[in-house]
Amino acid sequence: MQDFIKNLPKLAKDKHNDNKKFFAKLKKKQPKNLDYVMQELHEQEFKRTDCLQCANCCKTTGPLFTDKDIERISKHFKLKPQQFISQYLRIDEDNDYVLQSVPCTFLGVDNYCSIYQVRPKACSEFPHTGRKKFQQISNLTLKNVAICPAAFNIVEEMKRRIK
Repeated sequence: MQDFIKNLPKLAKDKHNDNKKFFAKLKKKQPKNLDYVMQELHEQEFKRTDCLQCANCCKTTGPLFTDKDIERISKHFKLKPQQFISQYLRIDEDNDYVLQSVPCTFLGVDNYCSIYQVRPKACSEFPHTGRKKFQQISNLTLKNVAICPAAFNIVEEMKRRIK
């Protein structure tokens, strides 16, 4: 698994143009059953993939924190939202709240998340391959295949299934 994770950025780069063309074609002519296929591929992949063996998303990127996330997590820490923000977050170039640094502050050496029960929505939905109207986030998916082995595998299988 670690070798695959190490090689993932290069693999994703090699497939980038092919993936981009595939997603462009999907946007033009979306199959009627795309959401169903994506849900099936997502479920199949995550029966095989153990995120605790990887945690590459937590090690290399940070989620966006919504106001609801900040409220929920600060309550968990018994902090005022502004205290939580100043201690853990910063505002990025898109004016979104993100972690001050990566790897994620809340990731343990065992790859467990110390705030898993109250984690940000972006974390609970990552890599976003199981959501409806998947074609609307194809640009995000193009980025995620370089981070997440499961997303990479899902897109490769998707290209095989949807001609």
